[in-house]
Amino acid sequence: MGGKDRQRAYHALRVVLHALRDRLSVEQAAALGAQLPMLIRGFYYEGWHPTGTPVKERKREDFLAHIAAAFRGEPGIDAEDIARAVFQVIAKHVTPGEIKHVKIALPGEIRSLWSEESHALWF
Repeated sequence: MGGKDRQRAYHALRVVLHALRDRLSVEQAAALGAQLPMLIRGFYYEGWHPTGTPVKERKREDFLAHIAAAFRGEPGIDAEDIARAVFQVIAKHVTPGEIKHVKIALPGEIRSLWSEESHALWF
């Protein structure tokens, strides 16, 4: 993986982690963060203000718009593919029980992004 690809992958990881974290309760966000590897945990908690969570935006379009906005100016970026790829990475590092709790805490529209398929290979 080249330097630019690695930078884009880290950026994708950070953006999706923040979008996810901000839609969880403080308790659920902390439970997920406790299971993340140290490097990923740093991305996850960067800039977090727990008093503003969970955000009121709970729709799939809002979640994907947050991701797409972070990649403005990059043609061919599919926010849904990015979200699915990051969710796959998270699932490799977090217990199945915690993933289940996170999914339950999310609205169904966002939860559906946790499928096993990813159309883009970001990581």
